[in-house]
Amino acid sequence: MSNNMPDYELTDTIVLTTPEQIRAIGDPLRTTILGLLHERAATVTELATAVKRPKSTVAHHVNVLAEAGLLYVVRTRRVRAIDERYYGRTARMFYVGVGQAPGGGPLPLDFNDFEVAAKESAAAYQAHQLYAFIRHARISPDQATEFWHRIKDLVQEFDLMPRSGETTYGFAVGLYPMTDYPTLPAEEE
Repeated sequence: MSNNMPDYELTDTIVLTTPEQIRAIGDPLRTTILGLLHERAATVTELATAVKRPKSTVAHHVNVLAEAGLLYVVRTRRVRAIDERYYGRTARMFYVGVGQAPGGGPLPLDFNDFEVAAKESAAAYQAHQLYAFIRHARISPDQATEFWHRIKDLVQEFDLMPRSGETTYGFAVGLYPMTDYPTLPAEEE
C-alpha cells in the first residue's frame, strides 16, 4: 500500500452547510465509503467488495455522496466497452457548519459519532485493546473553543497518516457542555 494518500487531488477541508450534505454523512455506510476513499480512488465494485454489500446498494450511497458534493469522479477506465468510474473525496476533512440552513431553519443533526464509536469499539473493549479517556474540566467557553481547535489539529494529523498498517484504528473525540455535572461548594474561609 502506498504511503502517499490518496492517489488524487483534493481540497484540505470543506465546511458542510446544507441539510443534504449533513444527511449524506449521517449514514454509517456512507462514512465508511468516505473513509475507504481516503486511501485511494475506487470504483463502486471495489467499494461493494470492501464493505460486503450489494453493488446496487453501494452505488446508491455513492450517488448520494456525489450529489451532496462530497465525492467526484477522479478518473475513468475503459473495461469491455464500459467506462468504469473511480470516485474520490472532494476534501480530506469535512466539518459540519454551525448555524442555519439556507432556508432559515436549523441544520439537521449529524449522526452521533459516539454511538458509532461505541459500537465499533465493543470488540476492542472486550479484547482489552481499547485506549480511552474521559475527563471533565470546568472551563470557559473561550477555553473550550481554543482546546477544540487544538483537537481538530490532532484529528487532521491522524487523518493524514499514511495507510500502511495491517489494522484499522478508530479515533473518536468530543467536547461537550455538561449542565448537570456536580461541583464542589465554595471553600469556607
